[in-house]
Amino acid sequence: MGSLLKERVEESDLDMARIAKFFKCSEEEIQEHFERRDLYCEDLLKWSKLLEYDFFRIYTQHLILYAPQRNVNYNKVTAKKSSLPQFRKNIYTKEIIEFILEKINKGKMSKNEVIEHYNIPKTTLYKWIYKHEKSLIKKNDPPSL
Repeated sequence: MGSLLKERVEESDLDMARIAKFFKCSEEEIQEHFERRDLYCEDLLKWSKLLEYDFFRIYTQHLILYAPQRNVNYNKVTAKKSSLPQFRKNIYTKEIIEFILEKINKGKMSKNEVIEHYNIPKTTLYKWIYKHEKSLIKKNDPPSL
């Protein structure tokens, strides 16, 4: 994560003194952030605000791809509700869809391998493929007069 922060700081041309002032710490501590593999959520939120980039998306995309889907009926007996906000796992970003379709189109993975490896429902994958093919046809069709 630290290397991504450093890369974004370089792209943004932010002065180290300004960053240190924003975090209320020394420039050496900021350099330590660049060397870390992971960060506290509070620090990551500050970096996201300062650099105007959603660093949390990196984690959420990893969860969407690799976390197993929760069995909805598993804890049906308990009526205990969580006070935390509930999110749907199967919200795939455009980047993730393109990444998966690219793996299929380049022959790196078969459809069945994608379904098994990423736990994507078969109907969802086939809908993506259908929409992708449909958009390619629209792009390649000459405009009608």
